[in-house]
Order: sequence, then C-alpha cells, then structure tokens
Amino acid sequence: MSESQVWDAVDAYFTARLAPDDEVTTAALRDSEAAGLPQVNVTANQGKLLQLLAQIQGARTILEIGTLGGYSTIWMARALPADGRLISLEYSPRHAEVALRNIARAGLDKVVEVRVGPALDSLPLLADENPPPFDLVFIDADKANNEHYLEWALRLTSTGSLIVVDNVVRSGRVVDADSAEGDVRGTRSAIELIGSHPRLSGTAIQTVGTKGYDGFALARVLA
Repeated sequence: MSESQVWDAVDAYFTARLAPDDEVTTAALRDSEAAGLPQVNVTANQGKLLQLLAQIQGARTILEIGTLGGYSTIWMARALPADGRLISLEYSPRHAEVALRNIARAGLDKVVEVRVGPALDSLPLLADENPPPFDLVFIDADKANNEHYLEWALRLTSTGSLIVVDNVVRSGRVVDADSAEGDVRGTRSAIELIGSHPRLSGTAIQTVGTKGYDGFALARVLA
C-alpha cells in the first residue's frame, strides 16, 4: 500500500471502533454533499475528539466559527447538557440552510443557534450581548482571518476555556515564512499569537489520514 492508503486504512480502523458515524451524522454528510457543499468537514475521529474535549471541559457553552453543513456542530452539541448553548457562525446562507436541517434532524435545534454573515461582523455583535464566557471555541473558517478569530475568542472566553484552531499545517506550507498566501499567513499569525500571548498556553499537532496531511492547534486560556 502507498503511504496515503495506509493513512486511510488506519483512519478507517480507528473510526469503525472508536467514532462510527450513526444515522444522523451519516445523513448530515450525505445531505451536505448532495447540496454541493465543499467536502472539508472534519473527519469522524476529529468530530469525536471535539466531543471529548467538550466533555472534558464540562462545557455548557460552545462557540464555533465556521458551520459548513453542521457535522462538527452535531458532534460538539451532543456533549452539551440540555440547557447548554452552542452558537455557530457561518458566512454562507446556503451552507447555514443545510446545517440547520442537519441540526434539526439531530434533535439539537433547541441547543444550537446558527448566525449567518461574515464572522468578523457577527463576533462584535455577539460580544455586545455580553454572553457568559464560552467554555470551548472551535475555529474552522477562512484561514486568512485565523488571528482575528483567535483575538475574538480571547475576548469571549475566560480562565480555563479551551480554543481549538483547525487546519493549521496547510500540508506543510505553514513553515514558509515568506508565503504570500492568505491561509498560510493567517495561520502563522495565529500560531505566533498563541505562542506569545500571556493569557494562552498552547500546542499544535500534525495529523495524517483521509484528509491528507494537516493538524490543529489547542490553546488554554490562563487568565
């Protein structure tokens, strides 16, 4: 087998035993694909990781930046108590429409709210509402704005909150300090902010699998 075939096989093995999709999550993926949404959702293993992180946090409030078809939303929302709250920000009205159907089918529409529009417009409005600090923030939107999303996440969290930034390896391009590409520059700025900010302690992990070569960053809010 080629290297990528080995990655796929290992992913399939772990997923089948540790994070199998059920009827709801399978339908969410199917309907997202049928609607023509980009196939860039997290894998089942990554969704299960997000769910576990929310459970470890004892999360009652979650902020997601980038809804897509609601697949990751469903994984995380399932970790919330009945009176929990997940707010997901989605740029595309079409994506949000698909996500809302998927979330409703999962029976999570009382817990999840999807707000449509550019996240950098929605975030100040959310902050104006003075919500309780979010226990978990998942950043998975346009990578060029990762640093700005991280800055807003800091404003909307408190001591002990956890911030997850997805897709930070960019197939290895993240090491290119001279890159003019927005996704690389935005991701590098976010990583450098995590490393230098006095309120954050973080790390980043490389991953391989059905989504190829990528990774994610984790940051805990210290104060």
